[in-house]
Amino acid sequence: MNEEHMKRRTDKEMLAGLMESYGDMVVRIAFTYVKEKQLAEDLAQEVFIRCYQHLHTFEHRSSYKTWVYRITVNHCKDHVRSWSFRNLIPFEPMKMEKGEEANSIIEQVLKEEENEVLFQKVLKLTVKLREVIIFYYYEELSVEEIAELLGVNVNTVKTRLHRARNSLKRMLKGGEAFE
Repeated sequence: MNEEHMKRRTDKEMLAGLMESYGDMVVRIAFTYVKEKQLAEDLAQEVFIRCYQHLHTFEHRSSYKTWVYRITVNHCKDHVRSWSFRNLIPFEPMKMEKGEEANSIIEQVLKEEENEVLFQKVLKLTVKLREVIIFYYYEELSVEEIAELLGVNVNTVKTRLHRARNSLKRMLKGGEAFE
C-alpha cells in the first residue's frame, strides 16, 4: 500500500487498509507467540484496535508495516507475560501459508509435511529464538529490520539466529533444543 496515499485517508479507511495489508502477517506473528490459532486471531483484533487508537501518534519515521510489527510484537509479549497465559497454555497447530505450489499432489503433500514438521520445531524454540526465525525466514525481514523491531542490537539478532539454527539442526537430528 502506498504510504503517501495512506496519509490522506480517514482513520477508518486507514484501519481497513492496515488490516487488509497486514492482517495475515499479524495473525502469523501472534501465533508464533501463543501457539493457538483462535487466540492469535483474537490478539490480531486487539492489535488493530491499538493501531486505530494510536493512528494519530504515528510519526511517519518508519513504515506502517514496521509500526504494525512493533505493536504486534509488544502486544504479544505483554500477553505471554500475563498470568492467564502462563497458567493456561493452549496448543493447536496452525499451517503456514505456502508461497509456492508443488508440481504434483504427492510433492505438495510431502512438502507440507516437511514444512509442518519444521514449523513445529520452530515453535519449540524459546520466544527470543523463535521470533528471529519467524521474522527472518517467514516474514523475510532483514537482520537490521528485526533489530529495530525488537529494540535490540544487530549483533544480538545475528547471535539469536545462529543459536536458533543450531537448535533446529539438533532437533532435526533427534536432539532437543537449548535456551
